Amino acid sequence: MIHRDALTGLVLAGGQGRRMGGRDKGLAPFAGRPLVCHARAPLVGRVAELLINANRHVDAYAEWGDRVIGDVEAGYQGPLMGIYSGLRAATTDWIVVVPCDSPSLPGDLVARLVDGRGESDIAVAHDGERLHPVVALIRRSLADDLAQALAAGERKIDRWYARHAWQPVDMSDCAEAFANLNTEADRRRLEETRP
Repeated sequence: MIHRDALTGLVLAGGQGRRMGGRDKGLAPFAGRPLVCHARAPLVGRVAELLINANRHVDAYAEWGDRVIGDVEAGYQGPLMGIYSGLRAATTDWIVVVPCDSPSLPGDLVARLVDGRGESDIAVAHDGERLHPVVALIRRSLADDLAQALAAGERKIDRWYARHAWQPVDMSDCAEAFANLNTEADRRRLEETRP
């Protein structure tokens, strides 16, 4: 069991949004509120601190988190750099990572990742068909190893996970909750089908 006080939430919103024409995805409107507001929902009240990893519009993101942190290294190096930046900024033993572009994540996400972790250092959501590597529970003590991997040029999350004891967590009962928005068409479609 991992208590709330040992958990930091991390919303990844530091990308360039290339597939959305360079738009800052986390601030894109969805069902009347910015995407980041929906993404953070399963973390609120379930973690000791909520961090948002953002490399633009820091003031706008500040409304939605306890702290906004930029990437430790500049240059939009991808989600693995965002995770590393969160591990470095966190003051708890664990971080729960979610992407800013998944507005329908289950409300019990944190509990399910914690319960499904077993003895592993990393727990990753699995929707029954595929893994969602940016929806994960990660032990903060892995930060130094991730620093070494990044320095060696690693940018693939799943390859870094494979270096450690990790556990997929079955969330096939709510597979649709892991839909993410990469384009304006995705956003419109998901808004229309949202309950």
